[in-house]
Amino acid sequence: MILFALLVAHRVNSNCYKAQRRVYTKVAFTCVMDYTSLTGNFETEDFTMKIAVTYDNGNIFQHFGKTETFKVYEVENDQIVSSEIIESNGSGHGALAGLLAGQNVEVLICGGIGGGAQAALADAGIELYSGVQGDADEAVDFYLKGELISSGANCDHHHEDGHSCGSHEEGHSCGENCGSGCGGSCGAQSTITGRNVGKTCCTHYRGTFNDGTQFDSSYDRGEPLEFICGAGQMIKGFDAAVADMEVGQIVDVHLMPEEAYGMADPNAIFTMEIAQLPGSEDLTVGQQVYLSNQYGQPFPVKVTAKDEKNITFDANHEMAGKELNFRIELVEVK
Repeated sequence: MILFALLVAHRVNSNCYKAQRRVYTKVAFTCVMDYTSLTGNFETEDFTMKIAVTYDNGNIFQHFGKTETFKVYEVENDQIVSSEIIESNGSGHGALAGLLAGQNVEVLICGGIGGGAQAALADAGIELYSGVQGDADEAVDFYLKGELISSGANCDHHHEDGHSCGSHEEGHSCGENCGSGCGGSCGAQSTITGRNVGKTCCTHYRGTFNDGTQFDSSYDRGEPLEFICGAGQMIKGFDAAVADMEVGQIVDVHLMPEEAYGMADPNAIFTMEIAQLPGSEDLTVGQQVYLSNQYGQPFPVKVTAKDEKNITFDANHEMAGKELNFRIELVEVK
């Protein structure tokens, strides 16, 4: 059985982030499909969710399996309405996934996490953002703004003997190679170095395509962009450009797709029968919407084709395959 929900996007956030998240409300319908039947109902409701963070004195605890507390945030329409601290009660690794599922948590933000725990979270339908460091409240705020991405399982130099990072081959341990320079990422280890890595950077920027068309500008919004350099919150080329800049410096960078949003994946384009997705008959080519998977996790798509029977969606990032140009000004480093 596959659960799809259609959600209409209202606006698009900044295009220099590695991950984009549109602000939306859940509208129209939810339809449940199996091999022989289809049911659908129309409703309008507020978008609510719970986000959990491995928690230690205000910060993100860096070893999922050893966390003693989680901070759980209740969110309505992208706004935090309440939060509470819950104890892990000595649960470890896989058992923690059940604890979070019992709290109706949909998203987990954490530091380091092993492969077994990742699998348990996936089985529980919990979306994972790992390799995240710093203030817990700020991380959730980044997530709600669409500015947080998962950088993979961490090497937080607290490995036990025989424990390996989830993205490594079985039996391989990071050992002492991680050191303090691991930067929180293992497997998807960052190669970005520079004086600003790990620091909060405030930048103004202007982004253009090769034909000179502007697609984004912090100058136009009247406030600089703030992010943690090297934490995976930005596309790779933007992060690398800022990593060794001096305050007041302005640089121009040209990014190939591999340094930005990658190449478009043809497998991310798919066609469905309109009859299987009630409400899709009202969509138009070029419209941005959200579909959600069987766990209720939304992902953005664009309608690329439609006829009387079928509708085609493209789940690639809208900047995939594009070369991008940025003029970046480093305003402040905190």
